[in-house]
Amino acid sequence: MAVAGTAAVANHHQSNPTVGGAAMYATKTIAENASAAPNLTTLVAAVKAAGLVETLASPGPFTVFAPTNDAFAKLPAGTVETLVKPENKGTLTTVLTYHVVPGTYTADKIVAAIKAGGGKAELTTVQGGKLTASLKGKSVILTDAKGGTSTVTTADVLQSNGVVHVIDTVVMP
Repeated sequence: MAVAGTAAVANHHQSNPTVGGAAMYATKTIAENASAAPNLTTLVAAVKAAGLVETLASPGPFTVFAPTNDAFAKLPAGTVETLVKPENKGTLTTVLTYHVVPGTYTADKIVAAIKAGGGKAELTTVQGGKLTASLKGKSVILTDAKGGTSTVTTADVLQSNGVVHVIDTVVMP
């Protein structure tokens, strides 16, 4: 296994990348792969509460900026618990769909758009809001509608119906 891990670093397009130590498979959907990642359990629970599992299992394609459990833990105490209540399904759906962009935007495509945009690229989310992507060193930074920022920590996790980029902070519409 150590050899496969080294190969993944050398060329992440040829091996299955991992998220939270779980292998991600390009033949599986975003919903299937996210469910296998131990560091995305809060996101998966939120997606289920919002009734978005079928959407993320559909052909898409989608680009999902997936916040980790630690990203959700940065929110004010009680935020997640409140959002997953049935009466807040609309708000939860708004927050989650703000993390999804229609189409497949790999890191290379996002970086090219940032360079073409003179340092910024505006991405329109499924929710209808805008995320602004920029570069800080070699990292892609997302700035949300409220001015909050998030860093892509794992890029280009290819799926059968799009691509996932793991992020370290929940972005808010």
